Amino acid sequence: MEPKKTEKADLTNKSWLFFNIGLVITLIIVVMAFEHKTHDDTDLKNLGKNTNAVEEILEVPPTEQPPPPPPKIQQPVIIEVPDEEEIKEDIKVEFDVEVTTDTKVEEITIAPVVEEKEDVDQIFLVVEESATPKGGMAAFYKYVQDKMKYPAQARRMGIEGRVFVEFVINRDGSIQDVKAIKGIGAGCDEEAVRVVQSAPPWNPGKQRGKPVRQRYVVPIIFKLG
Repeated sequence: MEPKKTEKADLTNKSWLFFNIGLVITLIIVVMAFEHKTHDDTDLKNLGKNTNAVEEILEVPPTEQPPPPPPKIQQPVIIEVPDEEEIKEDIKVEFDVEVTTDTKVEEITIAPVVEEKEDVDQIFLVVEESATPKGGMAAFYKYVQDKMKYPAQARRMGIEGRVFVEFVINRDGSIQDVKAIKGIGAGCDEEAVRVVQSAPPWNPGKQRGKPVRQRYVVPIIFKLG
């Protein structure tokens, strides 16, 4: 008898199923092959090889230096010197000039120092101690105010101002050589000279503690009351 095959044992009936399964697996493999990414690890390798040596900075502790040795004190060496030494060599003194009994010795006379005489009549402009009126400048101007007479011409013309009077104070304090060096006119200059000429003596100026002649200038004020 010829054996009969069952429908379950017939594999041709399921060939389409195996075909589809194989097709699906093939597609999956193809898709996975396209989606697979390859990474270039050369940079990582290079980074792995590039290992620069990092020098560690070590803190060096300060070196302790020993203190310098103390200075050596040298004791002074005492040298004994004999109290007296005998001079064995003869001292020879040679004179360039032959001295005899007929030699004359000339005496040297020193001329006395002649002090320069001070010029008594010298007039100083600036001295160490300036001349001052007796009682002070306030007393001098009060005397001028009491003795001065306003010139009639100057009063009529209404002239006012200052007259500068120059004079010399002698060694005894007396006043001389009175003159107006800057005036306002109308009789005021002459009146100022007259009043100063009649003023009492001053305390003279002093140079090196001695009274000297001094030139002086004072302003005389003319003002209508």
